[in-house]
Amino acid sequence: MRTFLATAVAAAFVVVLAAPAFAATQTITGQIIDQQCYMKDTANNKGNDHKMPNDMAGCAAACAKKGMPMALLTSDGKVYTIAGDLAANMNAKIIPHISHTVSITGDVTTAEGKNTISSAELKMVSR
Repeated sequence: MRTFLATAVAAAFVVVLAAPAFAATQTITGQIIDQQCYMKDTANNKGNDHKMPNDMAGCAAACAKKGMPMALLTSDGKVYTIAGDLAANMNAKIIPHISHTVSITGDVTTAEGKNTISSAELKMVSR
């Protein structure tokens, strides 16, 4: 029984460590959003200004500068948390593009129903 349990734990450990190796490289196009504010009010919190419940100008940029998670919202409503070098240094590469439509090519993973794209660069599509 101990051998079986030890083998099962070791196998689970290997699967967890290998999960990033199973990431699929994809190009995703969408609007950069403040992930937490968007989830609170998907109708009003897509841009830089939010209703929380009062109007808050520049809310997304302020949250991004604090290192809050930014995401990519696709035209079909899927949300991808932006990770990797793009999100490094308190979202420094993302902040100038909040609410713009961009394309990000990177490793896409899905865990527990949440999508993540990890990349170092983005390409501007439209403002």
